[in-house]
Amino acid sequence: MSITAEEKARVMKEFATKEGDTGSPEVQVAVLSSRIATLTEHFKTHKKDNHSRRGLLRLVATRRKLLDYARSKDEARYQDLIKRLGLRR
Repeated sequence: MSITAEEKARVMKEFATKEGDTGSPEVQVAVLSSRIATLTEHFKTHKKDNHSRRGLLRLVATRRKLLDYARSKDEARYQDLIKRLGLRR
């Protein structure tokens, strides 16, 4: 149910702010968004998997906290990030 190492590396490379960046809020939010999308697809076929649903809710909360942090530090970077990820409608 988690993302593959290749998928994670691709996301990290796409959202990295510099070479070898793995800890910036942009990278962390992008990796979490990828994991959330994977779990969301899982729940379309496994509706009663409540144990994994709890994990999904935890991932969503963590992503929300990271987005709040990014917004408090730099509004322009936050806006760019949510636009690139397509999080807001």
